[in-house]
Amino acid sequence: MTPAMLYTLLGIAAFMMVFIVGAMFDGGAGDLEKRLERVGPHGRIRKVATQDRLNAVRRTSDSGIAIVNSLIRYLPNPDKMRARLARTGKNITLGNYMLVVFIVMALFYVIFNLLDWQKIIVVFLSIMLGLGLPHFVIGFIGNRRIKKFLASFPEAIDTMCRGLRSGLPVTESIAAVGREMPDPVGIEFHRISDGVRMGKSLELAMWDVAKRIDTPEFRFLIIAMAIQKETGGNLAETMGNLADLIRKRRQLRLKVKAMSSEAKASAMIIGSLPFLMFTLLMVISPDYMLGMFHTTKGKIMLGGALTWMAMGWATMTKMIHFEL
Repeated sequence: MTPAMLYTLLGIAAFMMVFIVGAMFDGGAGDLEKRLERVGPHGRIRKVATQDRLNAVRRTSDSGIAIVNSLIRYLPNPDKMRARLARTGKNITLGNYMLVVFIVMALFYVIFNLLDWQKIIVVFLSIMLGLGLPHFVIGFIGNRRIKKFLASFPEAIDTMCRGLRSGLPVTESIAAVGREMPDPVGIEFHRISDGVRMGKSLELAMWDVAKRIDTPEFRFLIIAMAIQKETGGNLAETMGNLADLIRKRRQLRLKVKAMSSEAKASAMIIGSLPFLMFTLLMVISPDYMLGMFHTTKGKIMLGGALTWMAMGWATMTKMIHFEL
């Protein structure tokens, strides 16, 4: 295979990955536009077609494809995967996630076959990348949303404190946070308020949100409100102390991040050097480097290098991440 064909395949793979990720993580804008179209210019609700009324029924299946639903039944822990998808804040079903996994597997299988690699290596790498890349993207988006939530969480508790001190009940204070705070804090507190209005208890509605916002800070809030409900006391003062505690935890987390920044920079530089040198040698002498893909010894060397780099990356990541 010529270098031009290899670069073309890599370009196609990158384009397909961007397209798949963009399609999978559509934030539900189409559903929002459908709801807005039903409202007239003067606030009058338009007549909804019969098919739209039928589509408003809550879907209980993960996918409209029967084969995908059958495969989901054999997953070891589908509820945990659904909670991980819900943590992203996107309308991603488990069926859509499984379809993306299969598409990524098939894409890499075709690319590695065109590179004329051995079948066992092609199958192993396709499965590993097909399972690993979507899992990594989901985790990245979920962690980014949780970090954004924690950045505004103390201010949300302060808003609750001001509402409680002004005489508002707890549910109204939570509803005020849902109206005033930006997403994702606002939308999650709005879901708590909606759950209470639909008949759920406040504690149960908050634990439902805790499945998506899986952080100790939010569980602190639930436990503090549950204890105050049983023992009594000044809830506004308790919320104020909790907000101070969360701010101190955030300051400690930022301090740890600053102290470990040198190790992280070293890990990034050391980890990127092999790939940079490989790309540089591929540009300077492509015939020399293509032997790594076409010979058995070269493939073994590549596999060993990637394995040791993955082990080193995992070790350094474990060393520079601290649990607070």
